[in-house]
Amino acid sequence: MSEKVFLAGATGAVGTALVPLLIEAGCTVYGSTRRKDRADALEARGVHPVVVDVFDAAALRAALARIAPWGVIHQLTDLPKDLDPARMAQALVLNARVRAEGTRNLVAAAQAVGASRLVAQSIAWVYAPGPRPFTETQPLDTQAEGARRVTVGGVAALERCVMAAQDMISTVLRYGQLYGPNTSTDTPKGPSPLHVEAAARAALLALQHSTGGIFNIAEDGAEVSSEKAKRELGWRADARLPQGTTP
Repeated sequence: MSEKVFLAGATGAVGTALVPLLIEAGCTVYGSTRRKDRADALEARGVHPVVVDVFDAAALRAALARIAPWGVIHQLTDLPKDLDPARMAQALVLNARVRAEGTRNLVAAAQAVGASRLVAQSIAWVYAPGPRPFTETQPLDTQAEGARRVTVGGVAALERCVMAAQDMISTVLRYGQLYGPNTSTDTPKGPSPLHVEAAARAALLALQHSTGGIFNIAEDGAEVSSEKAKRELGWRADARLPQGTTP
């Protein structure tokens, strides 16, 4: 690959792990951040920093128009450091806004500039009650209540927007519970754990090989099945960054 890629959320956990993989694959990486003080750190890692807020639709579109990316990768979240329990109630609302409004703006900008590929981060623990392991054909839990309803609503909005995008190959990756560098834990957690570097590898594979669609991305277990990703993307749950690579 020798393409320009716009990575939204380049300083997040998955984005940080994804940057060296994209560069190794030959991509020219333009990475977004809302904070000017993070631009130098991105540049030091070989990324062209783009300081832009995903909620500023006009600025986002102008930034992508300048870049004219072949691919757009959505790894944006709005969660507190270490998933601080005291801040999580508000964070769920903010994160749902990123998934709904932020995704809408990002997809519109990608379409406007003629991007060919779109890859977006979703989550694998919002399926409606049903037989396990969950597969991608099973419905999301859109009848949930309370805080879960907020999360599922944001996820559903993200996935609808991405999969409805016109004139590009669109892929949604439903990640399990992340662990590893720059996440809230170094050890597997939850019913469908996923190492952050394996999540990043899935995003690269989706960019390179996906013909579009939705994929569960999690380690083998009773909760979700990732057989589709293994079969169609060649993804492996034990994928890690090359030895000596610093995320």
